[in-house]
Amino acid sequence: MNIKPKLEKLSVPADAYRLAFDDPEFMLRDEARGIRLQLELLKADVVQAEAGIEHTVVVFGSARFVSNDVAQQQWVQASSAKDTEAIVKAELALRNSAYYEAARQFAFLVASSCAHCEPEERFTICTGGGPGIMEAANRGAHEAGVASVALNIVLPREQKPNPYVSKHLNFQFHYFAIRKMHFMLRAKALIAFPGGFGTFDELFEILTLVQTHKSRKVPVLLYGRDYWEKVINFDAMQASGTITAEDRACFQYVDTPEEAWAAITLFRP
Repeated sequence: MNIKPKLEKLSVPADAYRLAFDDPEFMLRDEARGIRLQLELLKADVVQAEAGIEHTVVVFGSARFVSNDVAQQQWVQASSAKDTEAIVKAELALRNSAYYEAARQFAFLVASSCAHCEPEERFTICTGGGPGIMEAANRGAHEAGVASVALNIVLPREQKPNPYVSKHLNFQFHYFAIRKMHFMLRAKALIAFPGGFGTFDELFEILTLVQTHKSRKVPVLLYGRDYWEKVINFDAMQASGTITAEDRACFQYVDTPEEAWAAITLFRP
């Protein structure tokens, strides 16, 4: 009697059989971190290259500042409610709104001046894509009818893209390191408006890269001399020998959008 062997049907787990790059659970494992880093670097690079983005002007600053219109509304509401604490906050928002409007005007100036330039000569506004100064700069470019780049970051408290970003150039990053690398890759100038920890982190990383010649020298502008001299005592650092006069030359102060744009256009490496 010829008895055929019984064949067992193989049960292949779905997650094991799935193509590795099409397996989100696998891609999010700790062991795949290196691949994710490469992908974050590659995606924004490829998309910007395809869009003809060769040179950027990077704008940093506080995410907490609002436009003058919004600050005015906050003050009216606080005054109507006779809320002393809210009035103090609204008055501060009104003062800081000057920086929002300056960033907006600066970005408009850059974008409109470069609107008809060839890609190799055009400067594109680039921000972190969030609220505050970032929104102001994207807004200024938008009002000039020109696209701008937004490099958003995933945060515990979700940072939503501001309404003025150009959707085809709106990127999201998980890793701060790769995001900051993209800020520098195409930067032909950087301007830091008053800000907090995030702004300081970005500013000092850039200054360190320029100081150590890890990055080509570009204009690094600190907008609002009064603020920056108040919060960072570079004179004391130089007097203490922790930086030199040459290090001080890595940046300059500016106080108007026109002065900032002039500093960029007159720069010669």
